This record gives sequence, structure tokens and C-alpha cells, in this order.
Amino acid sequence: MEILWVLIALVMLGFVVLPFLRRRRGAVGLVPPGHPDAADPANYGFAREEELDIRMPGPDQDLLDVLDLVQRTQDHRAAQQLLAGTAAEGEPRWQRVQAFAGAASLELSTRPGGVSEAPGGQWLRVWRTEAPKDAGGAAVHAEFLVQQAWRTAAPGTDEFRIIMEEARAACGEAALLAPGDPVPYIVELSVARGLGYSQPEFEQLWLKILDRAPNHMGAHLAALHYWCEKWHGSRQQAYSFAEAAAARAPQGSLLAAMPLFAVFEHLPEVNLVSGFYRSEVVTKAIHGALHAVHSARPDDPMLAHVRHLLVFFLVRAERWAEAMSQLIHVDGHVGALPWTLSRDPAAEFAVYRALAVAGYEANGGSPATLPH
Repeated sequence: MEILWVLIALVMLGFVVLPFLRRRRGAVGLVPPGHPDAADPANYGFAREEELDIRMPGPDQDLLDVLDLVQRTQDHRAAQQLLAGTAAEGEPRWQRVQAFAGAASLELSTRPGGVSEAPGGQWLRVWRTEAPKDAGGAAVHAEFLVQQAWRTAAPGTDEFRIIMEEARAACGEAALLAPGDPVPYIVELSVARGLGYSQPEFEQLWLKILDRAPNHMGAHLAALHYWCEKWHGSRQQAYSFAEAAAARAPQGSLLAAMPLFAVFEHLPEVNLVSGFYRSEVVTKAIHGALHAVHSARPDDPMLAHVRHLLVFFLVRAERWAEAMSQLIHVDGHVGALPWTLSRDPAAEFAVYRALAVAGYEANGGSPATLPH
């Protein structure tokens, strides 16, 4: 049995982990570093691994500028102003709330404070104290508590439940401050998953979101987790939820990509069947996501999320040219699934990118033949 697990590990290592590649027509192999046949992502203008931004899936320069200012000065006012000017029902508000909460949570984890040092994320505490009726600050605080629960405690423990109950109360307060804003309810979706809301309770929460933002992609992705087999649903319930969202998606909506996310959430931990990623279920989900990407507005803030997941599936399916077509749009930012599940998102992304480049060149591709 131990030998079997060693063989499985070696197979997975050979496909996913080793970063040095060579190309020959029709196949992808391995070569030592510096070998003249090694495929080089830099030839395509791709960013170096150490330059990849792990904070976001795609560019949001206004957010980056404000994050930098807030963290440098520990003054919350720029964040408050940015959220005040961000439409309540759109995807950017939810992404920006997540980003501010994540920054405060990460600051606190790296700088918990002490006798002579203020704790990290102090700017969020000041924000809530100085502007207790500010809806943006209330939403960020609720999401901060959610992220703290997942970051610092194990689900099912008393500590986890206490933080999540506090987050639940914070969501209610944020919702009262902005009745038409779906974000407090989207934050509560994670609370519902963590505290194990019953399905009727969860559906009542979901209806509140649909009343405010029926086509909100971020909300659908958050809700999908609840319906997954590993949480409070099943594979079939998750697939049904994703397929229903795709079926009612208006023209140009990225909700048509939801089935691909459902497939990803139910991937087997170890898969040695080479044709799995070319199976009918996976292929159909890939095609739905590709259609969604081609139909979406170029400035859709959720577009990068779908492209990143497509890179993962297209590389696994050895559809190299299509993977490269997605990479040219998202390279530089890796703050999205599936990379964020890794301890080193940039390294994980870089491996898949290198595989895509090697496979593309093994089949006759080059920088000159890649359309932009």
C-alpha cells in the first residue's frame, strides 16, 4: 500500500509540480534548468513569478492605490471614500469589501500588537469608531470577522462559533445601514456555511440577495460553497444550483460559467485517469465557461475569475492554445481560484503557465502565432 501511494505521488508530481519543461512535437517533457529546449514564458511577455500579484484576480488600480495609502498611513478615510463611490449592487463593491477586510485580517495576523505596538488593522477599528453609521465600514468589519474566523479557528470549535456569531450580528447591522446593498447578505453566506444554517434558513437568506442583485456572480460563487458535498449539500445539489444559474443567465452574464466552478468544487483529490478532464461533464462545463467569457463585457470585474479557472482546466485537458488565450488576459494577477488554495499561489500559477507554454510550443506554437 505504501508503494502505491508513492507511485501516485510521483505521477502527480510529474504532471503538476516540476517546473522545468522541454518541448518536442506532440509531447511535453522535462529538462534541466537552462536547457535550450526549455519553454520560456518570458518570451510571451509574461510577468516573472516574483512579480505576480496575489491580492486580486485582475487589475483594480483604484483599489490598489487606496490599499497602499491606507496600509502606509493607517488612515481609513480613503477606503471609506472609495466604497462610498462604488455602486452597491455591482461586483466591484463586494470585491473591494473583501480586499479591505482581507488586508486588515492579514495585518492583524502578522502584527498582533503588544505592550509597545498597536495591532495591525487598527485603521479598521478607528473607521468603525469614528463612523459607526458608515455602511461601507460596517460591511468591511463583518467580512473581517468572517475572515478572522476562517483564518484563526477551526470550524466546529467554540472559538470559531463565537467569532461567526459576532460576524452574523455585524452582517445584520451592516444590512440595516444600507437596505438595498446585497453585500452584507453576501458576507452572511459564509457565516451560513460556517454555522451550518438549515437549508430553509439558507434559502431565505439567498432570496434577500436575489431581490437586490439577481445576477451577482460573486454571490453565486459564495452560495455554491454551501451546496457542495463537503459542506451542507451534495454534488447533485451543487450541480443543480450552478446549472440553474447558468440557464437563467442573461446574455453576456458570466453566470453561464457556474457549472465549471461546481465541477472544480467536486474534483477527486487524486485522479489518475488521463481522460477525466476531457470527459463529457468537464468538456460541457469548459465550453459553457468559454462561451461566457466570449460573451461578457471586457470590463466585467468577474471575468478574470472565470479565465483563471479556465486556465486550470484547459491545461489539464491539454488544450494548450486555448489556455494560452486565457493567460494573455490574466497574467500578472493570481488572486483567484484555483491558485489561492495553494500556500504559494504565484508558484502554482507559474507551473500551469509553464505547462501551457510548453504544450503550446510542442504543437507548433510560438509568440508570433499567439493572437492578442
